[in-house]
Amino acid sequence: MALTPSPKQLSAIKAVLFVAALLPFLWVAWMVFRQVPVDPLEFITHETGDWALYLLCITLAVTPLRRLTGWNWLIKLRRMLGLFTFFYALQHFIAFLWFDHFFDVAAMLRDVAKRPFILVGFTAFVLLIPLAATSTNGMIKRLGGKRWQWLHRLIYLIAPLAVLHFWWMKAAKNNLAQPMLFAVIVAVFLLARLYWSRAKARAAVRA
Repeated sequence: MALTPSPKQLSAIKAVLFVAALLPFLWVAWMVFRQVPVDPLEFITHETGDWALYLLCITLAVTPLRRLTGWNWLIKLRRMLGLFTFFYALQHFIAFLWFDHFFDVAAMLRDVAKRPFILVGFTAFVLLIPLAATSTNGMIKRLGGKRWQWLHRLIYLIAPLAVLHFWWMKAAKNNLAQPMLFAVIVAVFLLARLYWSRAKARAAVRA
């Protein structure tokens, strides 16, 4: 029998998840306030980028975990996880725009065009914006369920782009252990979705 929390339990789970997802941001802010990092800019940029990728992977994990366990209530956590993914990606982008370019958009765009790993990361961030903007119940109703689902399939493009951005950045330092791990995780999640999608299509044809 699938575990199904009561509405009160689900609210408590969401509250715990919210606090847990916010803790890395508070930790980064506290470390910078205490002036612990040698290079605060590099620290903020790397930590926010890493946590955006961590939460992206956790968001992608919701559907496979739900299918394997039968815990359908997990889907109710996915929106919050996705919004926190955008939140950390936004902090990552702000660090790049503010500290690296002091809000000089023209200089930022030149940098984006010049360095492929930044272009890839910038593209992933831009694609996240419509997903975050349409994460409310009101936007789901305005778009309609099917169009909303098609739009949010952009995550299947965003995830590989985010991993590629991380891979190229780490490749410059000859440190590919983490990027390889993330590449495997994202590939497994995306291939699982492809398998289930094809199985559903075959079942529909037979029916």
